[in-house]
Amino acid sequence: MQTPPAEERMVAVADLGARLAALRMTEPAALETMRRSLARHGQLTPVAVYADGGHLEIIDGFKRVHAARVLGWPTVEVGVADVGAVDAKVLLAALHDRRGLTELEEGWLVRSLYRDDHLSQPVIAHLLGRHKSWVWRRLMLVESLDAAVQADVRLGLLMPRAAVAVARLPRGNQTAASSVVMRRGLTVRQTELLVQDVLLLADAAARAEQLTQYLDAPILGRKPGLRATRDARNEADWMSGDVAKIRDLAGRLEARLLATPLGTLAPGAAEILHDALVRLSPVLRALDGAIHAATGREDAA
Repeated sequence: MQTPPAEERMVAVADLGARLAALRMTEPAALETMRRSLARHGQLTPVAVYADGGHLEIIDGFKRVHAARVLGWPTVEVGVADVGAVDAKVLLAALHDRRGLTELEEGWLVRSLYRDDHLSQPVIAHLLGRHKSWVWRRLMLVESLDAAVQADVRLGLLMPRAAVAVARLPRGNQTAASSVVMRRGLTVRQTELLVQDVLLLADAAARAEQLTQYLDAPILGRKPGLRATRDARNEADWMSGDVAKIRDLAGRLEARLLATPLGTLAPGAAEILHDALVRLSPVLRALDGAIHAATGREDAA
């Protein structure tokens, strides 16, 4: 969608509606950054709005309007786009084409067009310039994600990508998983590893118990100071990613070795693979010892 020309003028902050704010996230840090920017530099770009039923609704610029209210500004500059309610949502997506909306924000937008405006998925795909499968995936993401978890994202308490990982869990486990992520300060990669571990438990009660244990367990290794905490989290992030990769590769290699014995391969390939596996074995034993030392467990895997 091409951005339509807008009529720019000054309007009272109190006259601006925020109906489309439900499609965007609210991060306290971003709001404070915008407040400081407005206080120091003034308003650099107009707020994008459209006329709906005799009043103006914000399309883009929610943080600017919020900061203006905090600063006590009576008016802000707006650009009034000549669009209707549906095209306003499409324009919202177009205005963020380069900066990009998060997956959840895209899902909220798709759901609004689908549920509120009663558009079919093919029509939404055409309006947004996306494939029908993309529309379906975004719709299923927000439809399957617990409302409380989505509220955590809106308030900036949970990272959007972490919420996407949590959405893989059954709805009954999502709020508990979200609480674990927020309380323990897990990164996105660690959240993905947590979800993967919980999904290995087929029984709903077992999954709930596992999440309760994660939530109630003491938080180890936390040091005072922002820099120390940030560095520790980065190192934990790397280790979490390595664990996930090794587990996936180990499972894949085990399945291939069981399905294809070395004797069925060509002699040259079998010899090379045999030598590689022999060299791999002590590496895995050393890793196993490091795991036992790190976890304090002496029982064999």
